[in-house]
Amino acid sequence: MVQVIPMQPEHAGAVLQIYGEGLRTGFSTFNTEIPSWEDWDRNHLPHTRLVAIAAGEVMGWVALLPVSDRHCYRGVAEFSIYIAAAHRGTGIADLLMQHLIAESEANGIWTLQSATFAENTASLRLQERHGFRQVGYRERVAQLHGTWRNTILLERRSDRF
Repeated sequence: MVQVIPMQPEHAGAVLQIYGEGLRTGFSTFNTEIPSWEDWDRNHLPHTRLVAIAAGEVMGWVALLPVSDRHCYRGVAEFSIYIAAAHRGTGIADLLMQHLIAESEANGIWTLQSATFAENTASLRLQERHGFRQVGYRERVAQLHGTWRNTILLERRSDRF
């Protein structure tokens, strides 16, 4: 049975391993290296860090990054979601997204946003299923391994605030 629980320091190795699997797809981020746990921890918000786990195995994770340190944007966060290669397409992402929305709202987040590679149709569909809408398109915004990439900007506004 899959549980979604708060991410703990002992999940760090699995979280970074799954992140590395995402890097290798070329569809998840412009980053090209797996960060240290200290860097990962410092760059993410201290709340709304969740893992999907079954039989002691981390199957995927979701976490929030601040979009600004300005007080007026305290309720706006970018999310990252990564699913282990062996568990993609099994509903883990939907489960994590449901928990992400509830947990983020409980922590005062009124807007979730993402910049998703245009080719990452699975992530785009996931976000649309959970109430995200396209708010922008950035053409040739940056290069990944020498290739210009486009991103689609999506956001989900909470109806609780």
